[in-house]
Amino acid sequence: MSRLKDIENTISQLSKEELAGLRKWFEEFTEQAWDKQIETDIQEGKLDKLSNQAISEFETGQCKEI
Repeated sequence: MSRLKDIENTISQLSKEELAGLRKWFEEFTEQAWDKQIETDIQEGKLDKLSNQAISEFETGQCKEI
């Protein structure tokens, strides 16, 4: 059996309380992974084009204040 199937099987046997705890943990885990990826992308310059475009649009009045 694959690891994924093992995990799925284990999750399907969790109590409501355990499942709620897993959801909370996984949400935090996902958020941390996303934050780390964004930081890496920023450091590698992958967002430079988008940020420069946003700054340019702001400076030329092409944006509306929310």
